[in-house]
Amino acid sequence: MGRALIVTNDFPPRAGGIQAFVHGLASRRPPDSVIVYAPRWKGSEAFDERQPYEVVRHSGTLMLPTPAVARRAAELADGCDTVVFGAAAPLGLLAPRLRAAGAGRVVMLTHGHEAGWARLPVARDLLRRIGEGADVVTYLGDYTRRSLASVIPESKLTRLAPGVDVSAFRPGAGGADVRKSLGIEDRPVVVCVSRLVPRKGQDMLIRAWPLVLRRLPDAALLLVGGGPSRTALQRAAAGLVARGSVVFSGPVPWADLPAHYDAGDVFAMPCRTRLAGLDIEGLGIVYLEASATGLPVVAGSSGGAPDAVRQGETGLIVDGTSPERIAEALVELLSDPAAARAMGKRGRAWIEEQWGWDRVADRFERILTGTAVPDSPRH
Repeated sequence: MGRALIVTNDFPPRAGGIQAFVHGLASRRPPDSVIVYAPRWKGSEAFDERQPYEVVRHSGTLMLPTPAVARRAAELADGCDTVVFGAAAPLGLLAPRLRAAGAGRVVMLTHGHEAGWARLPVARDLLRRIGEGADVVTYLGDYTRRSLASVIPESKLTRLAPGVDVSAFRPGAGGADVRKSLGIEDRPVVVCVSRLVPRKGQDMLIRAWPLVLRRLPDAALLLVGGGPSRTALQRAAAGLVARGSVVFSGPVPWADLPAHYDAGDVFAMPCRTRLAGLDIEGLGIVYLEASATGLPVVAGSSGGAPDAVRQGETGLIVDGTSPERIAEALVELLSDPAAARAMGKRGRAWIEEQWGWDRVADRFERILTGTAVPDSPRH
């Protein structure tokens, strides 16, 4: 097995779905077969000490394709067979320099923002240049594939979506204790686990919540996570918070996330596309983690989010710009607990069958070695 250098801006201890995805790929390879080059974040040293493989940190919190970053990456690429870019844009522009340093194979992962780049003229040209430097460009699902195929040759495209740790994200993962600690026992609970930013739709959940309370006055909305929108969201929910129907947990450690999913009866993140298509949901690992925990999900129709839901089977897809549609979906699921549980059970089975980490890690290895076969649809 050859050695791979992973060059990425997205890596723990910074929280996020892409960070968890890239970390999961690195962690499932033999320790001596991977080295990671990533930015420095608060808590990096302690985090890196716990990893069985080498992590090299950039001096700042963001890496751009500058000469200094290129030089350091080239030094680290010495002795590596493959270079993996945790996100193709913009660091994939370094690919020619790393090939010159000896990298025989270049693999680039893409997420939602590359699909956004494909929509804009200048960004499209940069993405085309990035794709020219790759042997393989991965995509998350049908939406991102269609977007990328307008810029990158289809012969280079292959699917690689995140995996879910089904042993951690499972029914009975500790939700009862979370409910008790937050004072929401014996109430119908909608939970949203995500960074608090406009695209994720927590603001629309709060706007929809009075409509939900008209039908289900004892329901509670649990918002898990931190982010720049927290103060604005708390102001928007001020009256509802006072009545105990909207609860902010704040950010929680990764190890506690399964229990917070498990505290809900329904998971909802009504994401929406913003900024003329530049701010878009690539997939939505949270929907998969919620399904693994046995929850029915309510997802927004942004970008590739529908690829993480089987409409009507594991969840409902709604217009994330409509509080009315969001409220209707939530009331439908909360009002029929038996049907909601059945939907969650189907979601759990789907995750176990299609989204387990063993399957993803095996595919990643085949992509690195050039032996991957065309993948079958998830749906």
